[in-house]
Amino acid sequence: MSETKLAQALPPGCSLKTLAILSALLSFASISTDLYLPALPAIAAELQEDAGTIELTISGYLVGFSLGQLFWGPIGDRYGRRLPIMVGLLLFIIGSAGCATSTTVTAMIGWRIVQALGACASVVLARAMIRDLYVGHQAARMLSSLMTVMAIAPLIGPSLGGGILHVASWRFIFWSLVGVGIATLWALRALPETLPEERRSRQTIPSAMAHYGQLLRSRQILGYAGAGGFFYGGMFAYIAGTPSAYISYYRVSPQCYGLLFALGIVGIMLTNHLNSRWVASFGIDHLLRYGAAAAAISGGLLAVTTGIGVGGLIGLLIPLFLFVSATGFIVANSIVGALGSYPERAGAVSALVGTIQYGTGIFGSALVGFFADGTPWPMAWIIAAFGTGSLVCAVFLAPASGAGLNEIRDVS
Repeated sequence: MSETKLAQALPPGCSLKTLAILSALLSFASISTDLYLPALPAIAAELQEDAGTIELTISGYLVGFSLGQLFWGPIGDRYGRRLPIMVGLLLFIIGSAGCATSTTVTAMIGWRIVQALGACASVVLARAMIRDLYVGHQAARMLSSLMTVMAIAPLIGPSLGGGILHVASWRFIFWSLVGVGIATLWALRALPETLPEERRSRQTIPSAMAHYGQLLRSRQILGYAGAGGFFYGGMFAYIAGTPSAYISYYRVSPQCYGLLFALGIVGIMLTNHLNSRWVASFGIDHLLRYGAAAAAISGGLLAVTTGIGVGGLIGLLIPLFLFVSATGFIVANSIVGALGSYPERAGAVSALVGTIQYGTGIFGSALVGFFADGTPWPMAWIIAAFGTGSLVCAVFLAPASGAGLNEIRDVS
């Protein structure tokens, strides 16, 4: 997409500079892991650990990223967005430097958790900033535009990490992340505070944390967060299951697997672009339902083709591509719908949604490992189940129209 077309696709009042900074903040969810994935064997060799133990550095990061959001949300509602993001970036920089200097896997797991606690501040509060600035379909349009840009990170991350390994050790990958953190911290100066003093929460942080229970009793929150959360469970099952399905079962080369994975990301970018263009006409809720229906149908088709062995690799690839591509209609709209339910608690709602997404994602990936039998079938039925769950939440819990998205409710 050209710079002119990209600028025209953005909501009114949003500059390309704002888009770039917010995209960078949201990208911390993926760059911290995608960049060092090719280095896992080298790390295992140098630290003299087996592959399973080294993979705990990924699990530790995901747990820290999921739970850490619950703390940053209320902090952002009380103290504004920029200061907590700056503190989070400092933690990310410290954690990345700790990983670069680690001499044991235990130390690396610990520093990865620190890194995750810092990275999640950028993600959860960047989403809250979008809700501070935009409402309804404009917020969905903005988030879709951001997700289209930030999809570049997982697209090039593993290749970039592999390129670094050709010229330097795995430790330089983490020093590169230190540089990314410093550069983002410097760029943050150009992003204004989006939550003025008069709109900030007066609750103490412990009191705000206690209100997560009240948010979970909201049918709208459960509908939107559930639709996105179940879908994330299927996506993490896809991430965990496709290496074995493609490489081990269908004998696809690692290089070809990278291309197949990139194909899914292209589908995500396409549907995010379409969502940003269509959301003003069709509305958040209708597109969310269409996306959830596509996820459920493609997941069911995947379960059928793998269960009876129809189509071989193509029978696996096409339903997976359709499922992954539904991201563009589900993720942005489910987040914006949840944020619109309680705009005065945007930080806390963003944190809760993020925790549900990553928590369900961890559960989905764990199920793939638990039921693994050497075939794509366990991954397929798990994806189908999570896709169906996403559709049930979108249809029966989320509101039937955009009504209520701009209401302000008192949860104190």
